[in-house]
Amino acid sequence: MELTVNGTVHEVDVEDDMPLLWVLRDELGITGPKYGCGIAQCGACTVHVDGLAVRSCQLRAADVNGNVTTIEGLGTPEALHVVQAAWVEHQVAQCGYCQSGQIMQAASFLDLNPDPTDDQIDAAMSGNLCRCGTYPRIRAAVHSAAARLRGA
Repeated sequence: MELTVNGTVHEVDVEDDMPLLWVLRDELGITGPKYGCGIAQCGACTVHVDGLAVRSCQLRAADVNGNVTTIEGLGTPEALHVVQAAWVEHQVAQCGYCQSGQIMQAASFLDLNPDPTDDQIDAAMSGNLCRCGTYPRIRAAVHSAAARLRGA
């Protein structure tokens, strides 16, 4: 099958029911999306398909219709995405395991809602768990990124 990931077309020979997460990690060597729970409840595996946040652990490779973006394709160290820059500014990461999924969820959310309230941020990010409890910093970073996106 053919998958476009981070702007590059890849031919992969995998079973149709292989989760996208395993295609990304095991077949393509893209390790930003993490395995957390395997049941789409923690958000560590979050990627974008055509800009929308999805849980790659539960999305069958054969069901991917669109361009996949992982944390590796969101920005670069030289040109961080606005959400990545806000994460650095607010020193969100502690252990860091969940952070790629958190950032991907936040970036997709802000594309849909560029001026969110605290309650909207909490609801949008509620499916992304952080064992370290950095939720206040996550919310602050989302607000900062939203302000930048609005040009404020």
